[in-house]
Amino acid sequence: MALGLTECRKDNTMSTNRIEGAGKEVAGSIKQAAGKLVGNERLQVEGATEKAIGKAQNAVGKAQDEAAHALKK
Repeated sequence: MALGLTECRKDNTMSTNRIEGAGKEVAGSIKQAAGKLVGNERLQVEGATEKAIGKAQNAVGKAQDEAAHALKK
């Protein structure tokens, strides 16, 4: 799973949306796997939802970083 966290702004900072989104993706993956392991469908769905939200938030952060980088050129 490539989270794209290696690309930073020119001043070596990253949008907090990327960091928080990546965290939600990981937490969602763990929650989803735990739900599968114990047979809890609700936990699986919660995990998948959290993972999708994290992925979207990470994409927003990446767009913010790209826009900031474009403005600095």
